[in-house]
Amino acid sequence: MVDIFDSIRGKVVLVTGGSRGIGKEISRHFHMYGAKVAINYNSSKEEALKLKQELGNNAEIYKADVSKREEVRRMVKEIEETLGKVNILVNNAGVMYAFPFEQYDEEKFNKMWDINFKGTLYTTLEVLPHMKENKGGVIINIASNAGIGTAFEGTTFYAISKAAVIMLTKRLAFELGKYGIRVNAIAPGWVETDMTIGGKSPEEIVKIEEFMKARTSLRMVGKPEYIAKFALFLAVADYLTGQVIVIDGGRLDNLTHSV
Repeated sequence: MVDIFDSIRGKVVLVTGGSRGIGKEISRHFHMYGAKVAINYNSSKEEALKLKQELGNNAEIYKADVSKREEVRRMVKEIEETLGKVNILVNNAGVMYAFPFEQYDEEKFNKMWDINFKGTLYTTLEVLPHMKENKGGVIINIASNAGIGTAFEGTTFYAISKAAVIMLTKRLAFELGKYGIRVNAIAPGWVETDMTIGGKSPEEIVKIEEFMKARTSLRMVGKPEYIAKFALFLAVADYLTGQVIVIDGGRLDNLTHSV
């Protein structure tokens, strides 16, 4: 029986923000199917080293702040010299700060914009020359259901940064299709990671999870592996591009249900 993920074996996959949370699980899943995984990190060196040790061969770590194009350019060059040229890019690095609209915090908004949107832009620009030359490649952007229109107070500016990633996904799919490059996005709902529950007590975590379960049709909370599994699928879905797939357990708190 043919394994649909056989085509991933030997491919070079760059996962930005790949040492923690969703990115960590994506790194694990691609490595599980024989990919050479370039794990990007910025501040979490210890986590990156632990993951590299766990995965063993064909996993390397690379430090870069994706909001700085010169660092991204250097990182991609290092990857090409060690693992090879990038075949699959997962733009996962992101940050979220919540604050009311009228308490606009320019520093926090700029950081979200620089990492969430510009980081996606810069990393994509740096891997494109090889993908175009190779007449093929896969780009998977990790967006958010916030960018589509879920109702969660304090996340307006985060939603704006992720909505930009969604539009970039659609435009890149249109522009890069002629080179055989597929571009899709995953828009996760609330996922249990250190970004969402880090520093919380067990009692607080239970309350948060119950609150989030009540907002989904499936009465579930998101886990990083749910997103990682779909990222694998997007890597092999040969006739799929320009799509934004929401994985959020069927959130009930949409601002609009219009199509």
